[in-house]
Amino acid sequence: MSSSPAQQPSPQLFFSTMNAYQRTEALKAAIELELFAAIGEGNTTAAEIASRCKTSERGMRILCDFLCTIGFLDKADQKYSLTLDSAVFLDKNSPAYLGGALEFMATEKLTGNFRNLAEAVRKGGTTDEEGGTVAPDNPIWVKFARAMAPLMALPAQLLAKLVDPSADREIKILDIAAGHGLYGIEFAKKNPLASVVALDWSKVLEVAKENAQNAGVMERYSTIEGSAFDMDYGTGYDLVLLTNFLHHFDQPTNETLLRKVHAALADGGRAVTLEFVPNEDRITPPDTAAFSMMMLGSTPRGDAYTFPELEQMLVNAGFTRNEMHQLPPSIQQAVISQK
Repeated sequence: MSSSPAQQPSPQLFFSTMNAYQRTEALKAAIELELFAAIGEGNTTAAEIASRCKTSERGMRILCDFLCTIGFLDKADQKYSLTLDSAVFLDKNSPAYLGGALEFMATEKLTGNFRNLAEAVRKGGTTDEEGGTVAPDNPIWVKFARAMAPLMALPAQLLAKLVDPSADREIKILDIAAGHGLYGIEFAKKNPLASVVALDWSKVLEVAKENAQNAGVMERYSTIEGSAFDMDYGTGYDLVLLTNFLHHFDQPTNETLLRKVHAALADGGRAVTLEFVPNEDRITPPDTAAFSMMMLGSTPRGDAYTFPELEQMLVNAGFTRNEMHQLPPSIQQAVISQK
């Protein structure tokens, strides 16, 4: 039986996957050396970039060529240039710079959970004996709050526009696991009649309060320090924000939390859940579906839940109508639930 060349087996995917760690380390090195900023300043040859970044010319040439092969740089006539994405997100002089996110995304406390992934698969959750990222008062969330804020700015703007488009009425908002606080803060920035109560661990809330102060909304910003599962929320909220939180826990735990959220809402109030929501096949869209792997390695029982799974949790907690909305260009989805 003959096969066409296109149907021949290839080890290419095996080799590219086994060597994928080099992509991560190359990007980390480029950010550490301020390579993208150097090119943005007009240094275009390997020698010029090496001089600006204080490296060997050979090392810089190899790093730049590698970054070209994986899509972060372009090259013509032995000169390097930034791609559009690199210019916007990786040049340290850009207002949309995301390089600081490495302080969280590349921290050993997070990446180390994947050193023995086979054992996590056997166990069904993180091998971290302290409970992974959901350990009480985990200092990793202070890093998250400081490092990830630039990455969260756009989805925060998109969410506020979706949920409170007119921004002209009084609303009381509870922001659960607020972290950097940008989601609640964005509502307060757009709506001068909005007040926000942020809940998180005390050290994390220090970052949120800094951001609220810088945004000019501190007079309408208050906090509750502690665990979302233990603290009294109060009542009468028009909105409760659950941004990037439910994926850390199993479904029964989430239902317990959602019942507290339901009780804290005023009649007609809404819970707003922001999540990575894969399709029911759990493999599409690829970037969204892949988030389940992050939860396997870093939490005891977390997951990326499909919309039917989220809807069932919300219905069991008492919510009557649940609608999912896309937030392009973000890869996340918002679920708005009515009390």
